[in-house]
Amino acid sequence: MPITYEPIATNTLGSAAASVTFSSISGTYTDLVVVVSGNGAVATGIVMQLNGATTGYSLTQLGANGSAAASNRRTTQTFINLTYSGFFTTSGQSMLIANIMNYANTTTYKTVLARSGNAANGLDAIVGLYSSTSAVTSVTIGNDGSGNIAAGTTFSLYGIKAA
Repeated sequence: MPITYEPIATNTLGSAAASVTFSSISGTYTDLVVVVSGNGAVATGIVMQLNGATTGYSLTQLGANGSAAASNRRTTQTFINLTYSGFFTTSGQSMLIANIMNYANTTTYKTVLARSGNAANGLDAIVGLYSSTSAVTSVTIGNDGSGNIAAGTTFSLYGIKAA
């Protein structure tokens, strides 16, 4: 059976901003997908917070640029990094896709899988954990504290329908 991505919301920045929030997310889907696309999006990293929480995050990061690879493990974080090596940068078109699994389930922690990259620079893969059993009703995508996300960057939120 095919997976159905149902558009929930899209926001294209008219001017540079520190973050974008999708709120009042219905619990009618199995998973959520966030897609961020931008040319010259941000000079630093892109991060995610769920339900406005600033605690309870951990993650494992991988990055590669064609000549070197790196990895990192972080615990007790205030957000989930969606980029690691700075490849969602001001040089060229960048793309980021983050899957939030079982976001409405109230008996499990929430897992986020993120892939980002820029053809000129490299790519990142990240798995994050939000240590809360609360259903996710809001998603905030922002910078890591050092710079705004550029105007023209598009943020889209999709729900995956149950089969």
